Amino acid sequence: MRKAKEIPDVIDNLRRIVETVKQHSRTVEQKTGLTGPQLWALKILAGSAPLRLCELASRMYLRPATTVGIIDRLEGRGLVTRDRSREDRRAVDIALTETGKDVLAKAPEVTQIMLLQGLDQLTEDEFAHVAVGMQLMARILGAENVKPQPLHG
Repeated sequence: MRKAKEIPDVIDNLRRIVETVKQHSRTVEQKTGLTGPQLWALKILAGSAPLRLCELASRMYLRPATTVGIIDRLEGRGLVTRDRSREDRRAVDIALTETGKDVLAKAPEVTQIMLLQGLDQLTEDEFAHVAVGMQLMARILGAENVKPQPLHG
């Protein structure tokens, strides 16, 4: 009978998570005109620019091809630049523009950073529980083979 009492709590928590990401995404887009992944890229670049695309993708836990699209949109809005690396002419460094810095100064926190910081603060045991729980939830929903997309928040 324990499951019958706890199932509503699990479903409610899943609903809370989904709703929180949606609300945060709307707030970010209203305040900045950017998606969560775009703002996350700017925040990473602010702390480490210039960065190579593959390094940015790694820090965002995304594939380079996905990150290229994000950078294309940011560059189109004048928020980042791409410059040939001085050390390796084949590589391209990505950096914030002054406009990008201005947008970032007024931007709220992004869900991705909140999630990373929260996960980092968990004990090893708590983290293991979350990891297993998320794997189980993906399996329950038949999502093990769904290609992960950037978190829009």
